Amino acid sequence: MWRILLEEFFGDLRAQKTRAFLTMFAITWGTIAIVLLLAFGEGLKQQISTGLLNAGEKIFMTYGGETSKEFEGLPRGRRVRLTEEDMELVVRSVDDIDMASPSYGRWGVTLTYGDVKTTTYMEGVHPVFSELRKMYPKTGGRFINERDVEERRRVLFLGDSIAYRLFGDEDPIGKTLDLDGLPFTVVGVMQGKFQDSMNNGPDEERAIIPASTFRTIYGYRYVNHILFHPRSKERAEETKAEIFQVLGAKYRFDPTDERALPMWDFIESEKETQKIGTGIQIFLGMVGLFTLLVAGVGIANIMYVVVKERTHEIGVKLAVGARKSHIRKQFVFEALLVSLIGGLLGLAVSVGIVTLVDMIPTEGNPAMNYIANPRLSWPITLGCMGILMAIGLAAGYLPARKAAAIDPVESLRYE
Repeated sequence: MWRILLEEFFGDLRAQKTRAFLTMFAITWGTIAIVLLLAFGEGLKQQISTGLLNAGEKIFMTYGGETSKEFEGLPRGRRVRLTEEDMELVVRSVDDIDMASPSYGRWGVTLTYGDVKTTTYMEGVHPVFSELRKMYPKTGGRFINERDVEERRRVLFLGDSIAYRLFGDEDPIGKTLDLDGLPFTVVGVMQGKFQDSMNNGPDEERAIIPASTFRTIYGYRYVNHILFHPRSKERAEETKAEIFQVLGAKYRFDPTDERALPMWDFIESEKETQKIGTGIQIFLGMVGLFTLLVAGVGIANIMYVVVKERTHEIGVKLAVGARKSHIRKQFVFEALLVSLIGGLLGLAVSVGIVTLVDMIPTEGNPAMNYIANPRLSWPITLGCMGILMAIGLAAGYLPARKAAAIDPVESLRYE
């Protein structure tokens, strides 16, 4: 039976080449539209998420603030300033915190190497800062370690952009430069990364030294902020509440006073980013789907024309004993096959376009990181094929019913 249906399909294809081409082109174009829109939407979603997570994943960036509520007879407007001792207190008191690092910050630090001089933002941190902020060293170098902190060593880790500005193509590892007039040895350079969320500038422009060295040189007591990393995303809100409880008890402020302890919650930011990305995907997918539905309407119209043109032929088949179910299957099969062929062509073209766009260099052009990173996935591909089959079935069913309902006597008289 399938062989007969295929023979009839290809026979009609040869007889009506222009009509078949236009029908398949409509489906191909619709498929290209929906696949590319979803691929670019997925790429945009991933890049937005990557840009955030490369600044820090599953962390609470906690700052000292100012109380906004009266508490136990104390007025509002009191300043809360955090220290390393506060970090250690929270780590001891909150079981769900597995990593933490202070961050001492200073703007306008001068770095000098030979005749090259530049200024930047510098941070004094602990070794786990590399993991918390995804500042991983390039091959051959390292981040600061525990011994650097214990011995207050003058060692320096550089962002990749500022390292290139100072050293050019020269390998910075092991080289000595001046930091505010003091000699420091470069122990590592950060791997390049895409980042669109940041505090005090991008990491590629940053200089990192041990927190103990920072305190010794500049005499800071209070940290710029503290990074906390909870073990579980699911308990993030409870962990935040415990941090407020611990520090609220020490500094005597209301544990519900968020202004006393401003916090950049990367876990919550990631959730919001995912929602935005999903919303963009849904919007682009709907645009592509409507484009594909227009192509489906075109198929249905063409199939109605086919029924009209082949009325006499259908009458002959019915007169010689063909079943109405065979007539229905014939038209549904033709609509499905046209949709499938057009869809496969569209998928092939889409894969080619995605591959070519993905080869476009994005370095040095932040906007291209969002545009030139389309991502195809099996769910997208299978979803498109399912939509195509549904459109083909819908586009062929009603014309098929009309064809099967034709009266053989009347159809034989049709010219």
